Amino acid sequence: MGILVSCQSIAKSFSSRSLFSGISFGIEDDEKLGLIGPNGSGKSTLLKILSGITAPDEGLVVSRRQLRVAYVAQDESFPIEESISTIVEQSASKVEFVEHERAASIDSTLARIGFPDKHAKVGSLSGGWRKRLALACALVQQPELLLVDEPTNHLDLEGVLWLEEFLKSCRFSYVVVSHDRAFLEGVSNRIIELNPAYPQGFLSVKGNYSQFLLSREEQLNAQVTLQQSLASKARREIAWLQRGARARQTKSRERIREADKLMDELAEVKQRNASNSVMQLDFDASGRKTKELISVKGMKRSFGDRCLISDLSFVLSPGVKLGLVGRNGSGKTTLLRLIVGEIEPDSGVIKRAPDLKILWFDQNRQQLDQSKTLRQSLAAESDSVMFRGRKMHITAWAKKFLFKPEQLDNSISMLSGGEQARILIANLMLKTADILILDEPTNDLDIPSLEVLEESLEEFPGAIVLVSHDRMMLDSVSTQILALDGNGGAEFFADYEQCERLINRFTPKEEFASQSASKKQVVEKTRTQLSTAEKRELANLPEKIEKQEAEIAALEVEMHKPSNASNHVKLHELIAKKETLQLELEKLFSRWEGLEARASQ
Repeated sequence: MGILVSCQSIAKSFSSRSLFSGISFGIEDDEKLGLIGPNGSGKSTLLKILSGITAPDEGLVVSRRQLRVAYVAQDESFPIEESISTIVEQSASKVEFVEHERAASIDSTLARIGFPDKHAKVGSLSGGWRKRLALACALVQQPELLLVDEPTNHLDLEGVLWLEEFLKSCRFSYVVVSHDRAFLEGVSNRIIELNPAYPQGFLSVKGNYSQFLLSREEQLNAQVTLQQSLASKARREIAWLQRGARARQTKSRERIREADKLMDELAEVKQRNASNSVMQLDFDASGRKTKELISVKGMKRSFGDRCLISDLSFVLSPGVKLGLVGRNGSGKTTLLRLIVGEIEPDSGVIKRAPDLKILWFDQNRQQLDQSKTLRQSLAAESDSVMFRGRKMHITAWAKKFLFKPEQLDNSISMLSGGEQARILIANLMLKTADILILDEPTNDLDIPSLEVLEESLEEFPGAIVLVSHDRMMLDSVSTQILALDGNGGAEFFADYEQCERLINRFTPKEEFASQSASKKQVVEKTRTQLSTAEKRELANLPEKIEKQEAEIAALEVEMHKPSNASNHVKLHELIAKKETLQLELEKLFSRWEGLEARASQ
């Protein structure tokens, strides 16, 4: 396999804070790389360095000649009055194409993404469809390397599943930053974690996320064992030094130097192991034994002519952990507001136990005043908090949620999404709850924080209603899953696996029908018969593609011959020729896809 990009001892800092240093790795052809790490470890910055948007402070990034790289940021903004096709055409214009190739790339990209109406305005798109538009803008450039930053954030479950299947079908290499563990499991054949806990500043493992977890555990356990071994040696050396050895002798002076090196190594390993700290979560349950905390019978709720919830009945008791799934707009947030009493049902009955204590985690961060400091948000105007009847200083309380003392006077607006999520969780932990309502608590949290949150929710003895697109958390935490179809229908499942098998049944019939109608209208508007020359070209393209692939395979055989491998001039010529052939092959594929898309209309 050829190297697309090679990073050599790169480093990056912001102000006085080092994100990473001395990082060296390469990205190869056909590599599906999942990039993970704690919040603030520099994942997004590394993507920007790979894309050429940002330069490293130190080191080199070497890319294959004429490498096409496309980058999809976490949040893309598009002019709301522009049409989908116009936005994609503008993106295609950034790359040099022969004119008919540009048109073919645009047509094949729009067909592949599956927009019901390519003439629709950006302002009419949901968050999920805007994410697809951002992907389309990258794909139309026919990248050899795609860089995608947090694509699953704020997508509904259906959108995440679509994106997963889409990436699996890609023939090019990509790097995707994500905290969604099930998503990483499905789309990655290599995982890199940026983390100062490792000697090189990162850990790279070939395989999916499950294989990465096994390797990470071995690595971290080995470091703990190393620390214990070094500490034992250090104790012996300290005892030897304290006995007043004859330091004038050469052997003794050498031993003193070795002892100093040992102390430095021990301190370094201790620092690495300490950097692997996680949040300390422990939600305070009331311990209430009431059998029915909330009872819902025959509940119905509509908005205008649209029925979101119809004839729904369930009971929340201590220990019940209800996972709530459905497409965006299916009524999940409406159901949460009904449960807490913010709105009333059109019909049916909701009974709540007296003096019920409900805590709500809001995905929109509306509970946070962005003008306040971290100190004010964690402890109001005090220098301490009361946690389970015990006073705790603000510095110690902040440390439980991985905040450093120097961050306490920073404005909330300066903090990352993950840090703001940790503030909300910290505030919830100061209150006693019968029921936890968690609306997308996983957004922006890093994987170590997700794992701790998951464990804490599993141990919480009260009731939980959990809205999340994190399939691993839904599967681990939920005792049952409630799926809403947004059209009044709802169905309970024993676990997430059952729910996913039937999730396609929860597409609203009216919306599906309208999308089908829209697609039909678009086809009628854009139907273009292939010319005789184009039909002949389409028929000949498979043979051309096979011939091109055979030439590339023959070149690879030549490159691996010992006489060529040892001849740097000859090898460079062969590599350049292979790159040219691969670029031509991509153009042939693009042309074939474009003609096929038009021929099938």
